[in-house]
Amino acid sequence: MEPIDIGIPEESRKRIADGLSHVLGDTYTLYLMTHNFHWNVTGPMFQQLHALFEEQYRELWTAVDEIAERIRALGFFAPGTYRQLAELSTIAEPAEVPSAQSMLAQVLHGHEAVAKTIRDVFPGAEEGHDEASLDLLTGRLRVHEKTAWMLRSMLQ
Repeated sequence: MEPIDIGIPEESRKRIADGLSHVLGDTYTLYLMTHNFHWNVTGPMFQQLHALFEEQYRELWTAVDEIAERIRALGFFAPGTYRQLAELSTIAEPAEVPSAQSMLAQVLHGHEAVAKTIRDVFPGAEEGHDEASLDLLTGRLRVHEKTAWMLRSMLQ
């Protein structure tokens, strides 16, 4: 394989890729949770929440691919098994199907968790002068913070 010469030293690329792997783990776990809730939501808000969760899991699915491809562009393999992604995630999966209200709260907390994980990756990407990863992280942060605000508003 040809050496990677994109202006970011290998040590920096490794640190950034490791951070992005944690973002990937959180994002994938949130994707699974949201898709699960889409399938299993019940109650008076069924139609609204079924559609909302579908919109969110589709957006998260696209994000998973973008994050994994950025890890690959940095020269490292993206984690791709359930075990690897679960070990990297800070988000706990629900053991049972919760109420619709609890689903909203759990998805809200999931988006907040991803936002915190993203913030942890910024210093390494800044130090490595990795504008592409910074751009990806900034866009993802914007999505998670806006979604958290909207979910929080639904819970009031």
